[in-house]
Amino acid sequence: MPSDHSHSSRQSKDGRQEVAIHLQEKAMHPQQKEKTETMALFQAAVQREPKRPNRTVRVSDRHAREASERTILAEDEFMYMLYMERRRAERAQKRYVVMLVDVKEAIGDREEGSTLRKITETLYKITRETDMIGWYRGDDLLGVIGTEIGQASSAEIREKLSEKYRKGFLEALGPKKSSRIFVSFHFFPEEGENGDSADSANITLYPDLVRKETSRRLALGLKRAIDIAGSAFALLLLSPLFGLIALLIKATSKGPVLFRQERRGQYGKKFTVLKFRSMRTNCDSRIHQEYVGRFIAGQVRADGKNGEQPVFKIQKDPRVTWVGAILRKTSFDELPQFWNVLVGEMSLVGPRPPVEYEFKAYGMWHRRRVMEIKPGITGLWQVEGRSRIRFDDMVRLDLKYARVWSIWLDLKILFRTPAAVLSGDGAH
Repeated sequence: MPSDHSHSSRQSKDGRQEVAIHLQEKAMHPQQKEKTETMALFQAAVQREPKRPNRTVRVSDRHAREASERTILAEDEFMYMLYMERRRAERAQKRYVVMLVDVKEAIGDREEGSTLRKITETLYKITRETDMIGWYRGDDLLGVIGTEIGQASSAEIREKLSEKYRKGFLEALGPKKSSRIFVSFHFFPEEGENGDSADSANITLYPDLVRKETSRRLALGLKRAIDIAGSAFALLLLSPLFGLIALLIKATSKGPVLFRQERRGQYGKKFTVLKFRSMRTNCDSRIHQEYVGRFIAGQVRADGKNGEQPVFKIQKDPRVTWVGAILRKTSFDELPQFWNVLVGEMSLVGPRPPVEYEFKAYGMWHRRRVMEIKPGITGLWQVEGRSRIRFDDMVRLDLKYARVWSIWLDLKILFRTPAAVLSGDGAH
């Protein structure tokens, strides 16, 4: 039997694992070698710089009717459909898979047009009418969006589709050319090896965000320059206050001055956020974890007493020290995060980075708040609502910020932040 190394995996350049199905020819009996040559080669597609579509695909007459109903979408059209499918999946809580078919090596000869036509005809044949086919990267990487894939495991879907693609390309192109086609599978929402949420986003599923960042490159560079200058100035200017807070914390409770906590940054990447410690050491986090779960699910009633505005926040938390209560009320506990800004993990302005158990409790559409822009110390939520608005409304504010972001908006939020901090409105 041939040596079949299917279902192997490798680490891509950006740190994600992509499944690779790779049949490797080894020294063997001639009959075994003959069998091996009739099987296709699949492996993970490698991300390269986007290119504009420059290939026109013509299908044979026998596929003319099908082609009139299903077409190979241009790159811009496919990017839009991928974006819309992600939005639909977020709202409907449904999964889909993106299959990337790298045809660069297969069409790199004199028979390029004929080979490409056979590849697209094969895709028409082996995909469903509801699946969308188009150029993910305009001249050598085709994409297929497999919609509504149900509850089957990713491994089962990958195995079934891999075999389907293998047989289809083998029949259409023969063993030599089919062995030059590379296919990778990307599931939404992203999953880790054990089926849980992945540690970070699979950027392959978010090409629209990559494009947006590219178009904003100059403005984002200016935002980063403001972050560096602002955080360095704040750390220097506030250093006496840092020393005073450190003395108060050490004098009133045992434990370190700084509290380190793992958070999720842009694209779900993990980093360690710094805060002044406001609670006693060795506290049980289950109080906050249970509250966060109910708050995200909309099961928390706002607490407003004596005619005050309602607040969605744990009040009179028994874990918080009296110095910690003052730090939280004034938001001084967040000051060490200027270091996170300086090293590039956060920005001065952006959505607040969630803790791990908060991120895991998110619905699909909630996760967009950590995808579209870098987290910040202050943001639209902090100056417009803080703890006085519901979780879904907070997410909508974060998404609004990402959608309409500009340097001018950042400056307006920064100018409004001191007043919000001094008033203590909504801070607990």
